[in-house]
Parts: sequence; structure tokens; C-alpha cells
Amino acid sequence: MAKARNLTQKIIAQHLVSGKMTPGAEIGLRIDQTLTQDATGTMAYLQFEAIGIPRVRTELSVSYVDHNTLQTGFRNPDDHRYLRTIAEKYGIVFSPAGTGICHQLHLENFAKPGKTLIGSDSHTPTAGGVGALAIGAGGLSVALAMAGEAYMLPMPKVVRVNLTGALTGWASAKDVILHLLGKLSVKGGVGKVMEFTGPGVATLTVPERATITNMGAELGATTSIFPSDGQTKKFLSRMGRPEDFVALAADPKATYDEEVEIDLSALEPLAAAPHMPDRMVRIKDLAGMQVDQAAIGSCTNSSYTDLKATAEILKGKRINPATDLLIAPGSKQVLKLLTAEGLLDPLLDAGARILECACGPCIGIGGSPVSKGVCARTFNRNFEGRSGTQDAQVYLVSPQTAAMAALNGKFTDPATWGTPPKKAELPKRVPSIRQLFVFPPQDGKDVEILRGPNIVALERFSGFEGKLEGTIALKVGDNITTDHIMPAGAAIMALRSNIPAISEHVFTKVDPGFVARIRSLGGGFILGGENYGQGSSREHAALAPRHLGVRAVIVKSLARIHRANLVNFGILPLLLVNKDDYETLAEGAALTIPAGSLKPGKPIDILVEGGAKVAVTNDLTAKELEIIQSGGLLNTVRLS
Repeated sequence: MAKARNLTQKIIAQHLVSGKMTPGAEIGLRIDQTLTQDATGTMAYLQFEAIGIPRVRTELSVSYVDHNTLQTGFRNPDDHRYLRTIAEKYGIVFSPAGTGICHQLHLENFAKPGKTLIGSDSHTPTAGGVGALAIGAGGLSVALAMAGEAYMLPMPKVVRVNLTGALTGWASAKDVILHLLGKLSVKGGVGKVMEFTGPGVATLTVPERATITNMGAELGATTSIFPSDGQTKKFLSRMGRPEDFVALAADPKATYDEEVEIDLSALEPLAAAPHMPDRMVRIKDLAGMQVDQAAIGSCTNSSYTDLKATAEILKGKRINPATDLLIAPGSKQVLKLLTAEGLLDPLLDAGARILECACGPCIGIGGSPVSKGVCARTFNRNFEGRSGTQDAQVYLVSPQTAAMAALNGKFTDPATWGTPPKKAELPKRVPSIRQLFVFPPQDGKDVEILRGPNIVALERFSGFEGKLEGTIALKVGDNITTDHIMPAGAAIMALRSNIPAISEHVFTKVDPGFVARIRSLGGGFILGGENYGQGSSREHAALAPRHLGVRAVIVKSLARIHRANLVNFGILPLLLVNKDDYETLAEGAALTIPAGSLKPGKPIDILVEGGAKVAVTNDLTAKELEIIQSGGLLNTVRLS
């Protein structure tokens, strides 16, 4: 009799190429689908070109343009043209600027239950809302998957998140994931898949589930997933894709590595306070705080159901004149639905600004708040400065909470909000926008790839054999994000296809003198605390430091995707054996790392100038160590 398996194990078993399904052991997965977005996609496709195969080998690969849609100057439009011609040549579906946000579009048009998906964006797990095993990854990992290579990762633990009851009153799906973040923290999901089960699951629609799986990325989780059931069947049918439905669930006697219980009926409106997604606070405890800006959108909360609820709250009312309200629909399909049902008028009449169907303010591209402004945003991250205003105070909330804050000009007790809008259901006939995607020709060998002057060829990094000598060029604390390492925003993100240019901005939000210092040192090391590299999947946060000569990071612990990106570009990730040694090491200290004698999982002593020794270890596999020693993953692919 076959062993009972949970849903995550079932999908992994069906796609397992190498390794054993033992938590922590390295496994290789066959990947069915990939997605990229333009901020990470240009580099991913440069890497794909370097691999040298004539066509993608996945069932489906989609290139979305949703981040750098602000076309001030030639850089972004040149990147978009490059992405379009690359897609034509290599067999990739292309989604032009303004069509929508990659995760919302993929959920609506392409995500399928039981399929594996990796994307060069940390919020790829959104597709877990329909029962896909969807994982965020660095661009090089995605490029390799497009080339038919297995995606390598540690076999995750599987956490059963048992949902009971049903949401009541003003509580929403956003409050479910905020509650879970408050319970587990931003590193509580590292090395784990959050699998949602229990009777409460059936009460949540696919858009609600997608909000939860999307923001599961903030837990540091490998991914999050819901079963594929009646709600999934209804969603796919109304998206015009009934043939994509397949019922999927855990076996009745499946076991899990850990369990978490959430009573949906006990939840109330919550917020994540500045500047971390796990700083959970009740909205009623913020009552009276002035709100200068409210923003509704992002890949977390820009669905039709989110915006219909917003429209019903605002209908016949006017937002507070001291509060700006920004609304960005997640896709043109969402916009068409709102238009067809007359739901744009309540938003416009209330004084809201309707933005392009794109990421926009979530990544600091437009919509920055006033200095020291308090913002109620339905986004997934509230890292310091991410909004584009360094001293803004960003609270992460549901669309309902953001709409009420805009009306009142401040946070108020939900007990005073009256009757909540009825949960929105997708209409039986949903307008398709599939004609807006550019599907590739059968044969792209004669397609010319068009490159602008900002698209710079890949750099090839050298490896090492013996010791690494250098200086600690920067010491940083806990929960350093990829936004800290490589900031977002319109000016910097336009340089994503130009590593020498974007490298000028590494750590500038943390230490404006870092780039000049590491150049003067001829390279060096980074010393960090817990959960180093959390947040976005942007591989530029590893690639640009490597360009500047960073050869190793020495930290207390690492976030999953950033760790993989460090390996991919030949940066040695080392873990302090005694975390108290962090306090004894200082910026400017000269170190010798006997990297040539490094073995997987084994400690070594770093020699500190003056004679002291500090023990470090690693969690590398033999293959990962080989990749680092060769100068990065692309070198090993070229050599194979």
C-alpha cells in the first residue's frame, strides 16, 4: 500500500528528477512553467542566451513587463523591445507593458493545479492559490529551467496550516496572512512549504487564497499551496479554462512536519507596522492615527474581488481631502470587469487616482508618499524606503482597511465601519484578454534580437582554489533585505540590464560610502546578522556585489533565494558557528578564509588579523561548492 502523502509531497514526487524526499536533502525538480518580469527578466534572458540552446524546453514560459513600465528615457523601452524579440526567437509568450502584473495575469491565464512553476520574482507562489507548486527563484535558475535543467533546492519541510471557521465582519484574506506572519515571523517559513488544509479552506475563493500564498513569501517560505477543489474549478471555469482543472488534495492520512491552527472566525482587521511584514498590530489599536496616503493594488490585492469591495465602500462618498488614494488594477481583465459593472465610477467620483495595471508604487515607481507620511498600503512589503520616501511609515493592510482609511483620513476602529460589503464573486462571463499576449511563432530562428545600448553583455567571474584574503567592507544587522542591498525605484531599476551601472547603487541606502570603499579595497567580505537577504528574489543583490569584488558573506543565517543567488554567482555563504562572534568582528578587519580546504557542511576557522580565529560553517552541497569554486553556475553550464 502506497504511503499517504500531503499535496506538496505528491507534486514533488511527480516531478522528482534527482534526490530523496528527505527534508533538507537536495532534490531536483522538473519544471513545467516559468515566468519572468522585466526587472529580472532582461538578465535572465541574457543568461539563457549564454547557455546556447535554440528554444525553451518547458511546457510554457511567459515574459511579463510589469515593473519598469515608466518609460522616461530609452532604457526601459529598449529592455521591453529586447524582451519581445527574445520571446519571439526562443518560444516564450510575451506580455507587453500595461497588460497587468505577472502574478495576477498568470493566475488568470496560465497557472494550473499540480504543475511546477518557478519565476524570477519572489511572489511567484501566488499560483499556489490554484494548487500549483510555484516557487520564486533567481533569474539564472529560471534560465536553466527554460533550458530543460532541473531546479535544485533543499527538500522543504511541509507545514500544515489548518484553517477552521470562516472570515466574519471586516476580516479578510489579507488578515489571515498578516496573522500568520505575526505568529511565525519573517523567517518562520524558511525551508518550509505552507500547505493550507481544513474545513476553512472551502470558504476561501481563489483570489483570497492567492493573497495568502502571495504573501507567504514574507515568511521566507519556499512556497505556499492550497488544494485544488470546487473553488478552483469555479475560478478556472470563469476564466474560460475549465479544461485546466484537476482535483488535488492531500491524502486523508497524510502527515506533516509541523502544524499551525488558525480559526478564521476569530480574526479581525490587522496591519503590519513599519518596517517589517511581521510587525502585526490590530487596526483598532491604531485608531486616531492620521493616514496621508492609501494605496490599493500590487500582486497581493489587485484582483476584481478586491477592487469591487473597494468600490462598494467608496460608492457615493468622497475621500478625505488630506489623504491621497491610489488604485492600480492587477490586470486589464480586472479593469474591463470593473468597467463592465460600472465600478470605476465610484472610485473616480470618490477622488481616487487610477494607475496603470502594473506594480508601480509597490516598488517605489511613482506614488511616493509625503515626507514622514503614514501610508495604508495593500502591498506585501513595507521595508524602510521601499515606497520611494525614506522616512515614510508604511502599514500593510487589506483593501477594505485602506479604503476606510482613505475615507476617514485616519485609522479608525472597525467596530465603527458599519456593514461590510458582501464577498464579491466573479461573474459567470469574464472578458478574456488573451489576445493581448504575443504568442511566439513556431520557428524563431530568423528573428533578430534587438538590443539597446543599456543592455550590457554578461561578465564572466573567475573562480578560486586556495585561500580568500580580504577585509570586512561592511557590517550590517539582522533582516537585511535585498532592497537594502540593491534598492528599487525608477532610476535604479532602469539599470537592471547593465551590471556595471547598477553596481554603483549597491548598499547605498545603508552606507553611501560602500561602493567607493570596496573598490579601494579591491574587493572584500560582508558581515551580516540573521535572515540576511530576505525579500525580493532580485539576483542583482548578488550579481552586483560580485561585480564589485565581494567574495564571501559571513552571517548568522540566510534567506533561501538570496542564498541560492550567492551560490549562482560564486559568492561564498558562510555561517557563524558561534553567533556571538558577530560582535567581535568589526568592519575593516582583515580576514583570511581557507576556502580551498572547505568541505560541505564542515566548519573551518577564519583567521582574523592579529591572530584571532572565528569558526564558520556552511550548508553547501558538494555541487554548490563546486559551482562557487568555478566562479558561478553559468561557468559550470558553459563547461559542461
